Amino acid sequence: MKKKQLQRLKKQLKNSKKSPRQVKPTSYIGQITHYAELFSYFPQIKYLTNNVIEADRLLKQGLLPQPLPKLLLPDNIQDVIFQFLNDRYPQGDHQGDVLWEKYSAALPKLDKLLRDFRDYLENTYGMWSYTNFAFINALSQYLDGQPVLEIMAGNGYISKGLRDKNPFQTIYTTDSKAWVKENETGKHPVTEVETLTAVAAIQKYGQQVKFVIMSWAPDKDESDYQILKLLREQFPNVRFLVIGERNGATNSKRFWQLAQLSQPAELKAINQALTSFDLIDEQVYLVE
Repeated sequence: MKKKQLQRLKKQLKNSKKSPRQVKPTSYIGQITHYAELFSYFPQIKYLTNNVIEADRLLKQGLLPQPLPKLLLPDNIQDVIFQFLNDRYPQGDHQGDVLWEKYSAALPKLDKLLRDFRDYLENTYGMWSYTNFAFINALSQYLDGQPVLEIMAGNGYISKGLRDKNPFQTIYTTDSKAWVKENETGKHPVTEVETLTAVAAIQKYGQQVKFVIMSWAPDKDESDYQILKLLREQFPNVRFLVIGERNGATNSKRFWQLAQLSQPAELKAINQALTSFDLIDEQVYLVE
């Protein structure tokens, strides 16, 4: 085992982060399971792969997953593997070199798979915001049973979670379903979703609700700004909760520029439960 081999692996891992590729949902969990077995001697890796596998298992059963850790390999994982092999095989041992090459080839691929988990959730379940069990618990407590309208609900994970927590809460779940032809959004609803644009939904239910919830509005149009304008002008007493990444992956630039955002103490527990598992920093904001 040589230091140059460790340096080569680090270079491979660095390059893998620069070359995104399309995830194949049908084989994703199978690949994760394969690497979980391959790296079974390394608890730092097993912890991450097991979290992914368990989240997928729960979603397949129609249940909300638990919060996830950051799905990023530890910065020192190459050194850990290098030391593991050096402790078990003397320098120049062929078997140790074979394992090193095997780990060297697999580690960048696993790194990419972990980073692609959000893509897998979008492609397989139409889940954009990571609606986990702890997040729904905190959100339900914050809403305190008040009537809610969810717009742009997609497959309805947030509404489904809230209904499971409080079956007596009035929740209107709506989505235009305009994305059905492009991805899994709207194809596999987990609760009843009424086909309405966000504006139409607010006009229909705005007088009947205390909260409007919008998560992961697209960043390619300004429909979110039109929603903000409508609520300000016609429904000023409705509280508007937005889930997304500020000036990032969600919502239009105009929305982020003109929305008056706040994160009062009451939202702290919700945002702690929504802690992102990747580089996207989605949070909950109260918008005025």
